[in-house]
Amino acid sequence: MIPLRDHLPGRTTPVIVFLLILINVLAFLYENSLSQPRLESFVESFGMIPYEITRGEDLPPAGPEPIYATLFSSMFMHGSWLHLIGNMLYLWIFGNNVEDVFGRLGFILFYLVVGLAGHLGQIFIDPASQVPLIGASGAIAGVMGAYLVFFPRARVDTVIFMFYFVRFVALPAIYVLGFWILIQFVQGALSIGGAGGGVAWWAHIGGFAGGVLIALLFRGRAAQAIQDIRTYR
Repeated sequence: MIPLRDHLPGRTTPVIVFLLILINVLAFLYENSLSQPRLESFVESFGMIPYEITRGEDLPPAGPEPIYATLFSSMFMHGSWLHLIGNMLYLWIFGNNVEDVFGRLGFILFYLVVGLAGHLGQIFIDPASQVPLIGASGAIAGVMGAYLVFFPRARVDTVIFMFYFVRFVALPAIYVLGFWILIQFVQGALSIGGAGGGVAWWAHIGGFAGGVLIALLFRGRAAQAIQDIRTYR
């Protein structure tokens, strides 16, 4: 099940969403310009390593100071074109309306906070891991969590793969995002036994949970903006 677009137009130009996509693309192009040894060193230096965060110890090669800066730098790094495109697609679909609700400055703060929540989710599950965590997935999962709270009945055009058949359907966001987070929990549970497949499932879960919680806390204050967006479709 892959979302393609939603049916809620934004009230304003999503400047911050555009800016985040641009930064992520430029960062990935820079990564692609590096030789393999330099790329590996770059990822190990600027990726978030749970061991470094929980121990307060910078493993070689040397990274930014303080070590905790990697909690932010890692949010703008990706491991492949597929990783980047998938994340930016979800940010594009769900980010504009959430930016409308929080406002531009509020959305920046929200994005960074849920990105941190994603990191904390992964750190909690595997605090001694020395594998660098990179990607915007935790932050974007938080955007999706907020979207689910604010616009659960918004229609989302979705492609569904069923064996050899492909169907395009418009489904309520609660089904699309509910199915997505269910998959994250299933895969996350399997990853505890060592079957994670290199994906930080608990970063997705942590970010999504953070987005849901923040959206619930601010839903009252944002009620008029939410109603305006729903009415404007």
